[in-house]
Amino acid sequence: MKIPFRGAPAAPLDPALVAPMSTAADPARTGGRRIGVLVQHGFTGNPASMRPWAQDLAGRGYAVEMPLLPGHGTRWQDCNQVTWGDWVATVDGAFDKLAAENDAVVAVGLSMGGALCLRLAADRGDELAGIVVVNAAVDTLRKDVKLLPALKRVVPGMPGIANDIKKPGADEHGYPTTPLKAAASMFAGYAELRRDLPRVTIPVLFFRSAEDHVVDISSSRALNARLSSKDFEERVLQNSYHVATLDHDAPRIFAESAEFIERVTAARD
Repeated sequence: MKIPFRGAPAAPLDPALVAPMSTAADPARTGGRRIGVLVQHGFTGNPASMRPWAQDLAGRGYAVEMPLLPGHGTRWQDCNQVTWGDWVATVDGAFDKLAAENDAVVAVGLSMGGALCLRLAADRGDELAGIVVVNAAVDTLRKDVKLLPALKRVVPGMPGIANDIKKPGADEHGYPTTPLKAAASMFAGYAELRRDLPRVTIPVLFFRSAEDHVVDISSSRALNARLSSKDFEERVLQNSYHVATLDHDAPRIFAESAEFIERVTAARD
């Protein structure tokens, strides 16, 4: 059997680019209350794709926890050694830290990071004030995903999905290869999440790029059809591709998410 692609060279990433971020709240900027925000990157990405957003949130006085998911920020081969369950556990741990130190917590995420925020909302929504997701992935129209359980046994990786960004010169520093064992675990996690979306009852702000070459319209359809939240809004970004947090619409995401966070955390007083 001829295997046409086994993955790009595993060049290590700059540790400074992929480092996690943790900052304390500044209640003087947030009405005297301590507000925490969990910031989560996506599949094959790392904190570099979310750092400008995390820095903006910290500058507004919010405590920020931006973890690096296991298997990310090193070599793409390392991602094949971990699973969806490992990523869910990482997000739970970051949330626990924020919840212990702050009066209210919101979670924000990009792509698979958005899915992890939705998983947190389904499991622990009574502890969470709300979530903001950007191009959240929970489903796909791609038929080849059904082949992943078999394909992952013979091909470790396929061409990567990084840097779907419209803005010239922007770089998310993601993996050049999609690790297939990890991808199979991720899509299995999405299937379970779709079944549990009706358990999401807290406020949800959903940004979706009109043109996205990574996550297709099926994820938007699933969220609109299955979420139980009575405070759910989808806002379409017209000038960004998938990694909108580094794209032309990033300032809009930052400003509108801050308005959402202020509103939903005030409602919990």
